Amino acid sequence: MSFLPGQSFETCPALDLICVPGGAGVVDALGDAETVDFIGHQGRQAQYATSVCTGAFLLGAAGLLRGRRATTHWAYTDLLPLVGATYEKARTVRDGNIITSGGVTAGIDFAFTIIAELAGDDVARAIQLGIEYDPAPPFDGGDPDKAGEAARALMLQRNGAAHGGMRAALEMLALR
Repeated sequence: MSFLPGQSFETCPALDLICVPGGAGVVDALGDAETVDFIGHQGRQAQYATSVCTGAFLLGAAGLLRGRRATTHWAYTDLLPLVGATYEKARTVRDGNIITSGGVTAGIDFAFTIIAELAGDDVARAIQLGIEYDPAPPFDGGDPDKAGEAARALMLQRNGAAHGGMRAALEMLALR
């Protein structure tokens, strides 16, 4: 599956909502001034500027998180001050028109938050029912406070290179 743009950055009309995803491409996107400028321009005029996971750092690089409360994937929360944000421990954080969420499944919670905002609670509940979103994980370890030390250590090790790359990219932005 691929998502292909129907507009360029220059021809894109004003967006009501911009949602910046996280993932492996964020570090490269942080180094792309055109992308960061687009997010900033659209985010400042949108009714909602939002992110999932490490997409928060692109909102931050665009200047949208300065002085705001925000969240991101737990393994990267220590980097939020580098973009002027204050970390708030929650799956979804709203500060004015900025909505950020934690990792992948927190993005599902975010989606229901924004659907309820735009279309009402009943529509959000109907969609939740339609996709059978009724989490019952086999382990109670989806939060670093609940996961065991071994699981946390494994995930920190797994994210170590990406975390270092994110820090370096954010520090490079601060130098500009």
